Amino acid sequence: MAITTPALLFPAISLLLLAYTNRFLTTGQLIRGLSANARDGKVPRASKQIKNLKKRVSLIKAMQLYGVSSLILCTISMFLIFLEKNFAGEVLFGLSLLAMTLSLIIALYEIFISVDAINYELEGIKKYTKSYKKEKRDEKHDEHDEEHEHEHHDIIKDDEVKEI
Repeated sequence: MAITTPALLFPAISLLLLAYTNRFLTTGQLIRGLSANARDGKVPRASKQIKNLKKRVSLIKAMQLYGVSSLILCTISMFLIFLEKNFAGEVLFGLSLLAMTLSLIIALYEIFISVDAINYELEGIKKYTKSYKKEKRDEKHDEHDEEHEHEHHDIIKDDEVKEI
């Protein structure tokens, strides 16, 4: 294997680490905002958010760990190839690819958790909107109409039975 083969991973790993750092900083901002709102008493449903954020921070930490490990293994792999220890260099390059793959799998899982958190927030927002409250009123009204319709239907059946 040529020394340039592991070098191909450097830009990819660097971009991944940058993306992971961005996710970490964004999550940190969310946590600080939630903390400030909690101090002001403005967080009615925080326990689910806190659990979600803790899990995300832990996953981002694992993503960064495997990403950095991949970069280190890739660097050592290049050094071993430079020293003409090709087999050891190839093994470390393989481990570097494995670490990067694990990092990406964890990132994918973290994305799903983030989407769940966003959907949870959207449901919370929906409850405070006028259209949601109107939908709820309309649903109650429809249920009420259906109950009366069944009562009316039962009365008609009773009348029909009396006529027979």
